[in-house]
Amino acid sequence: MVGIKNNIMKKVLLSLVFLCTFFVSCDSDTTGNVSRVTNYPIFTLLGDDVIYVQKGDEFIDPGVIVTEGGNAIPYTTTISGDYRGGTTLDTNVVDVYQVVYSAQNQDGFSGSASRTVIVYENSDLVTSISGLYLSKVVRNGVSSAQYTNMEYVLVWKNSNGTYEMSDGIGGYYNLGRGYGVGYAARPVIITANDISTNNFAPIPSFGVGAFGGTATMSGLNANPGANTLSFSTVWSSGYTFNVTLTKVVL
Repeated sequence: MVGIKNNIMKKVLLSLVFLCTFFVSCDSDTTGNVSRVTNYPIFTLLGDDVIYVQKGDEFIDPGVIVTEGGNAIPYTTTISGDYRGGTTLDTNVVDVYQVVYSAQNQDGFSGSASRTVIVYENSDLVTSISGLYLSKVVRNGVSSAQYTNMEYVLVWKNSNGTYEMSDGIGGYYNLGRGYGVGYAARPVIITANDISTNNFAPIPSFGVGAFGGTATMSGLNANPGANTLSFSTVWSSGYTFNVTLTKVVL
């Protein structure tokens, strides 16, 4: 019996040695030269997150500082205009520009940071309705804080003398719901016969972004005393948007 127990013990010990050797070997093969530290790009935005530039003024990009493990690395800058589609920041073109800074570390991991630059056109609401506006929208008689003081609706003057508005329902879905520019109601083309008497030509109908349908604006009224631009838009989907735009004075 003693001999049998010794043989069993020897087999168990040999099996344990084999298993230990197997796992050590596998661990060595699968993790060799893999574990090491990678430092992701760290972005420090210089200047403000949102920069306002009056049309025609100079804009100098403050840029960013990008580091990897405490050392500065290069970055690239891309620009896109929300409403007019530019890929360069032209201060003669009113728009909301998204400026994105991107960098990649030595291991191929990417990162980015961004800022918004708003090029706006000012006016007196007597000779021009151009401006940067906060928006309040009442839809079918109902509103809330979500649809009050929405930032921002833009109005700019085109080269042919007409005006254009960035969202013909005051940014209800684009800004209030946060769905983005793809849900802005546009293009809204306004022909002003006499702004001082609120004499505007009938405004051509437009769609409501990705939702589609037909929207018709009426009752456009410029009030220089209150610094407001107001109107009503009826959408074929069964909604009426009463919009009050309040001009931002910068």
